[in-house]
Amino acid sequence: MSHSNYLPEKMGSATVLPAGAFEAGSFQEFTVTYTAGYFGIDDTGSLKVVHRFASDMGRPQFDDPAAPNYTTVEATNGAELLVEYDIKRNIRPWDKTLYIKLVRGYLREGDQIIIRFGDRRQGSPGIRLQTFCEYTFEFRVLVDPFAVYRYVELPEQPTIAIIPGPPVLYKSVLPTQRCLGQDFQLRLKGEDLWGNPSNQCAGTFSLKASAPVQGLPEMVTFRKGEFYLTIDGLSVTETGDVAIDLVDSDGEIVCTSNPLRIALDAELLPYWGDLHGQSEETIGTNSARDYYTFARDYAFLDACVHQGNDFQITTEFWEYLNELSAEFTEDNTFIVFPGWEWSGNTGLGGDRNVLLMNEGKQIHRSSHALIEDLSDADTDAYSSDDLFKALQGEDCLVFAHVGGRYADITLSHDVPLERSVEVHSAWGTFEWLIDDAFKQGHRVGILSNSDGHKGRPGASHPGSTKFGSYGGLTCMLAPSFSREGFMEALKKRHHYGTTGSRVILEIRAVFDTAAELFSDDPKLTGVTSKMVTEAMMGDILRSDDGEVLLKIDVHGPSPIERIDIRNGLETIEVYRPYGETDLGRRIRVIWEGSEYRGRGRETVWDGYAEVRNNSFTNVSPINHYNLNKKFEQAGSGRVEWEALTTGGFAGFDALLEDAQAGTLKIDTALVQEEILIKDIGRDEIIFANGGINRRIRVFRMPDENPHKTAVLERRIKLADDRDNGLYVRITHEDGHFVWSSPIYIFR
Repeated sequence: MSHSNYLPEKMGSATVLPAGAFEAGSFQEFTVTYTAGYFGIDDTGSLKVVHRFASDMGRPQFDDPAAPNYTTVEATNGAELLVEYDIKRNIRPWDKTLYIKLVRGYLREGDQIIIRFGDRRQGSPGIRLQTFCEYTFEFRVLVDPFAVYRYVELPEQPTIAIIPGPPVLYKSVLPTQRCLGQDFQLRLKGEDLWGNPSNQCAGTFSLKASAPVQGLPEMVTFRKGEFYLTIDGLSVTETGDVAIDLVDSDGEIVCTSNPLRIALDAELLPYWGDLHGQSEETIGTNSARDYYTFARDYAFLDACVHQGNDFQITTEFWEYLNELSAEFTEDNTFIVFPGWEWSGNTGLGGDRNVLLMNEGKQIHRSSHALIEDLSDADTDAYSSDDLFKALQGEDCLVFAHVGGRYADITLSHDVPLERSVEVHSAWGTFEWLIDDAFKQGHRVGILSNSDGHKGRPGASHPGSTKFGSYGGLTCMLAPSFSREGFMEALKKRHHYGTTGSRVILEIRAVFDTAAELFSDDPKLTGVTSKMVTEAMMGDILRSDDGEVLLKIDVHGPSPIERIDIRNGLETIEVYRPYGETDLGRRIRVIWEGSEYRGRGRETVWDGYAEVRNNSFTNVSPINHYNLNKKFEQAGSGRVEWEALTTGGFAGFDALLEDAQAGTLKIDTALVQEEILIKDIGRDEIIFANGGINRRIRVFRMPDENPHKTAVLERRIKLADDRDNGLYVRITHEDGHFVWSSPIYIFR
C-alpha cells in the first residue's frame, strides 16, 4: 500500500538546523525538529525520518554517546518514545528509516519531537554524511497521526546540500585510440577523498607528453569553482603510444593519463561507456538529467544509458527518459540509448538490461510493483522469456546483469537479443556469469558497467556501504561515433570491459588456413559468412585448423600483474611479465570472492597479518575504497584491516626488511595460516574457504614492476567437441581487471 495523501497540510512541519551545504563524508550534527500539526499524533502513532537506499550516511546508533553517529530523540511534552533504526522499513527507494513511536502519551498541535543526528553533547564527533554529492539531500519526514500505520509525507521536507571536498588526487583522461593527425581532447579533473569531482582545485601545472603532441600547452591552471578542464585541438603526427603527465610546481608528477594509441589508419576506434546506472527517480541519486550531465562532463564518457528498475518507471518518466536520450545524443560528442532494467525475480530469469536503438518504444516491465497507474499493465513481461517474446522484431539488445536479482541465463536466454553478460559492476565481480554462458553454449560478449546508484556514471566510487567495487566501464570498438556505430559494436560483441580503468587492448586470432567468419551467430537464420585469416574479439568462426595463433596487445596506465589466457572454462596459461630472478622483497596478499550469488554475497575479511623475525618497511592497500574501514600498519611487523569483498578482490602489498627471513601469519575469520617467507614465490599460495572463489592468495613480486605493456603470441590448440571461447583477463597492479570478449571458434 502506498503512502496516504490525506490532508498533508494538517500533518505538521519539519525543519533542519544547521541548513546549507556540507562536505561529503564529513562529520556533522543536525537537529531535525518535527512540529505536530492540527491532528497531533495519537498514542501509538509514529513518525519516520527516511533516507534513500543509495545513501551511505552513517547508521544512527543510540547506545554510545561518545561514538560516531550517536542520535537522540525526545518529545518536548515528555511523551515516552520507542526509537529504532532499520535499513528497510519504508517503501523503496526511501528504505532507510529512523522509526519513532509514541508508546506512552501523545502529541497536540505545536508539540515537537527533537531529533539530533550526530548529537555532540556527550563527545560524539557527529554523524558521517553520505560520501557522494546530492544538492537536495532530504531528511524526509512521514507521519502516522492516527496510529493506523499509514503515513503521510509532509508537503515540505528538511533539505541540505552535500558538496565535494578539496581534491586529494587528479585524473587526466585521453581517448584510447585515434588515427594519425586526428584531433582529440585532454580532460583533467581533481577528486576528493570519496571520488567526487572537486570544484576546489586551484593552481598551475605543467603538461609533459611522452611523445610530441601538437597543440599541447606547456601549462594549465585550475581555478576554484571549476570541476574540470578541457584542452581541445590536440593531435599527434607519429604512430605509437603516448601519455601525458600533469606536473606540479615542485616537479612532482601529480597524475599520468591513460595511454593513447596513434594508428596510421583504423576501421574501428575504441569508445568508452557506462551502459547501466540509475537516478533519483528510481533508486539512484540526483536527477536523470544530472545523470547524463555527469557522464558526459565529469566522467568524460562517450556513451551512457539510464537503466532504471522498470517497476518504478512510470509512463511519464519513461517518456521523459526518451526525451533526454534524444536531447543528449550528438554524434561525435556523446551517445545515449533509451533503455531500462527489466527487474524480474531470479526465479523468473533475473535482471536484464534493455538497450533500444530508437525512442518512442513500449517499455515492457517485469511488474507494476511501485506504479499505481495500471492502464498499461497488459504490456508487462513477467518472465525473461516473456521479455524476449515482447522484444522480437525490435532493434535492440539485452544483456544479463547481477545486482539484487541476479540473472539466471541457464534458465532463459535468447540468441538474437541477449548478446552479452555484465561480469562487473559496483555490486562486485561476477565471472561465474560468463562461466554459466560457456557451460550452456551461449556465445556472448563481456561487458562491465557501474550500475551506479550514487549519481556518478563512469566514475562510480563504491562509497561506504553495500557496493563492494569501483564501477566498471565498457570499451566499444565501433566504426563510427554514433548510435549506429555503437549498436553495431555491441551486437557483434566487439567490446571489452574493465573495472574502471582505460586500457588499450587488442586481441586477434590468426589462422593457418582461411576460416569462415559469420556475420552473426550461425544458430540464427539469414546469417552470411566470408573467409578470413584473422578475427577479433567477439567474432564467431568455423575453422579446420587444429591450432590458432592468439595475439594479445595490451597497454594500461598501471603495471601488469598477470594475464590469464583462457579457452572457455579452462585457463591455458597465466602470464606474468617478470621471472623468478626479478622477484624482490615485495609480497602481495589478496582476499577475494563472495559468499554466494544473491544479495547476501558480502564476504567479511576483517583481520591482520604479522611477520616474525622480519618486519614491514612499507605497506600499501589495494582497492581500499571505503575509508571508514581500517587499514593501518600497527608496528613494524603487523598490519590490521577491515574489509569485505563482493566477488572482486582487495588486499595489500608489503615490502619486507629481509626478503627471506621469518614467517608470515594471516588471521581472518575465514582463513588462519602461517607461511615461511622463503616459501613465497611468483606462483601464488592459495587458501580457499568455500563460497564463490572465496580465498586468500599470497605471492611475491618485483620491488618495481615497469611492465605497463605486453605483446604476446600464443598457439592455442582447438577443441573438437565444443566452442573454443578464447579470451583474456588482465590484472593490473593497481587492482583493476580487464576482460576481452571471447573469440568463438568451432571446428
